[in-house]
Amino acid sequence: QLSCLVKMVTLHGIPKDLDSYPKDLLLFLSPSDYAVTGGCRQYFANVGKANLDVLQRESSQRKQLLSEALACLKIPGTQVDEENAEILGRLICDLGGEYIRSSGGSLLKQLRRCESFLPDQEEAIRSVISSGNTTFGPPVGWSAFTLNELSGLISVLDHSILQKIPK
Repeated sequence: QLSCLVKMVTLHGIPKDLDSYPKDLLLFLSPSDYAVTGGCRQYFANVGKANLDVLQRESSQRKQLLSEALACLKIPGTQVDEENAEILGRLICDLGGEYIRSSGGSLLKQLRRCESFLPDQEEAIRSVISSGNTTFGPPVGWSAFTLNELSGLISVLDHSILQKIPK
């Protein structure tokens, strides 16, 4: 339905008010299509707010979006800072474990919004959390507030992390 809607919306060219359309619609456009409205950073900031699950996980479309986003934001290696993590939004959910490890705690805020994780992502999240080098600190110092902040990541925590959390 969304791809059909994109065809209808762009029938007479790309509208200048694309930002007023549902964010999910942008998943079926490219950054160059969006150039009429704004730059690629703005495009990916909007795509990051879209429901990525409209596209199948591991699909070529999602991989392409992530690849274009990393190029747009000029992220050369696997380290993503908090500002770029905020722009990427839900696209963070498709980053591999190497990005999660390299970026440390800067991705945790965005990762907690993901519906599910691949095994290498889970392992990387556990590694980052276990290190204690995040804004949350080591698990031995966590409170109920910390657990609430990490709510979307609790299912990823293993026994070795859970047993360190104070009762």
